[in-house]
Amino acid sequence: MKLLSFLTSITVLLRINVQTSDITSQVFGSSSDGIVGAFGDFNSDELTDVFVIKDNGHVLEVLLGSDVEPLLHKNNLRCQFDDLQITSVVPGDFDGDAFMDLLITTKTKDSDVLGIYINWGGSVYLNCTSEKNPIIRMIGEPVALDYNKDMIIDLFGLSEDKSRTFWVFNDERKPPNINVMEPVGEKSLLSVPHSHAYLDLNGDFMADLFIATEDHFEVWHGKGKEGFTFDHKINLPDGKYNNRIGQSLFLDIELKGQITQLLPICFDTKCMNSSILVYTGTSFADLNVNFKDNDNQQWGFVVPDPTIPYLSTITLRGGDFNMDGFPDLIVTLAKQNGQPQTFLLENVPCKGSCPPPFVRTFEVRWKALMPFSNGTITGAFYDFYQDGILDVLFVEKSGERYRQVAFRNTLDYDANFVKVIVLTGLTNWRDPDRKTPLGRKKRTYGTNLPGPRIAYSTTTQEGDIQHGTSVQIPQSAYFSLQLPYTIFGLGRTPNFVDSLTVGLANRSRTWTQLIPNSQMIVVPSPPEEPQKWKVQLFVTPSKLIVMSVITLGVTCVIIMLIILGLYIKEKREDKIERLQEAHRFHFDAM
Repeated sequence: MKLLSFLTSITVLLRINVQTSDITSQVFGSSSDGIVGAFGDFNSDELTDVFVIKDNGHVLEVLLGSDVEPLLHKNNLRCQFDDLQITSVVPGDFDGDAFMDLLITTKTKDSDVLGIYINWGGSVYLNCTSEKNPIIRMIGEPVALDYNKDMIIDLFGLSEDKSRTFWVFNDERKPPNINVMEPVGEKSLLSVPHSHAYLDLNGDFMADLFIATEDHFEVWHGKGKEGFTFDHKINLPDGKYNNRIGQSLFLDIELKGQITQLLPICFDTKCMNSSILVYTGTSFADLNVNFKDNDNQQWGFVVPDPTIPYLSTITLRGGDFNMDGFPDLIVTLAKQNGQPQTFLLENVPCKGSCPPPFVRTFEVRWKALMPFSNGTITGAFYDFYQDGILDVLFVEKSGERYRQVAFRNTLDYDANFVKVIVLTGLTNWRDPDRKTPLGRKKRTYGTNLPGPRIAYSTTTQEGDIQHGTSVQIPQSAYFSLQLPYTIFGLGRTPNFVDSLTVGLANRSRTWTQLIPNSQMIVVPSPPEEPQKWKVQLFVTPSKLIVMSVITLGVTCVIIMLIILGLYIKEKREDKIERLQEAHRFHFDAM
């Protein structure tokens, strides 16, 4: 493979640039109104669908993904609520039937308490729920998790009496069981809005619970079907900035195989002095991100405004935009008294000092998404063409109207990737509507699962070992807009991926020698027997692989021509030598 890497490196450019193009009409067709609430694979066709909130929060609509234009198309999957205003969408399987349901949170004008409703889904239908009685009432939005490891999605949040509560769902579509979490030590109220997360923080492939309170952060380690046990607290950076602390984001920013907590923060009330902090394991340190543009104008995070979607808290969204392996960020910024705009923050090596032990930071690419980011209130990564390259989905605000805008990320070089999707592993054979075009029943392997840890290891062109890790859907509240899959950029390294490990519920399995540009669908069933976990692998041939094959073929042809030439030359010399021998024999005979 080293020879292949060397030969391939001859055919690629050394300069890396990123270009974007407007593909809104190709994605949405003639109608792109509304705001995106969440992502998920509703109809289990391995294409990511989009759940859109329309008509000032009164309509929930499912846009199904497609491999033909429009890439997101309308259908009859739509629910209208005349007396409710939808504030968020949480997709998941809440009844264990292997089909995706859509949970919505709703609010009224006179109360801070949210009503929780579940629209039960099937293979090709969505049952809209009644507006009369919510299944749950809570303060703040919930985070989706699997409390008892039965692959049925549960919730964690703040109840009406401000108690920490788990709502544990069953397979009968009945009201969930309620488990109250007792806080450790002095009672501290949960933050609203919050950045709770469900992810493995100690590397044991058991998802833990990260809780954001008004006074600190808490880490509760998972203990199987028995819930969570308290481990430690993380102090906030500084008490006077509490009202300007945004949502935590968890990424492996240095490709060391370790999940790191990133924390956006404002050091003043107008957010003109903003930065991104990183947790070092003992305290928070400043990554010293420069928010001054090329004209020396100061930008900062948008001051939280609960009346505008996406802006109720400061939110970072991660993804590898340039496919170099290191996760980048999308964030919304604003100048003082200016309009919000969405920008790309590229993960780059530190040019100055970085807080030890970190050697990388983020740099704002002011023109990478221009002019498309003008007037946008948020942006999220999305793979529109299912080619492993992350594009961008923006939401624009014009007056009271919201519009979705799609832009394609076009790299001027051919990068490699590995895309991983982990499902619940639940099946449903009884649905009569779940059939293929030939009439045979199509098996469903469940829906997207929050919390699995995914890690890989590969060898770069320089011969160095590269590690990376990620967690699937660790957060689901306040428009986190996290994708239901993980994409690892591999840069221009066409080598096999040495190993890829998927773990959940304290179990894991490793696959070796994976082909790059693969989409890997993992079905962890049964969860307690990893050796029986199934995997479906789909390979997307890249231009780089084709060029490598051509280069290798040309090299082989040249070698063959050289060998043929040497062979012909040797035959000719042998003929001349035989003639000379015959000539000498003739004169000797005389």
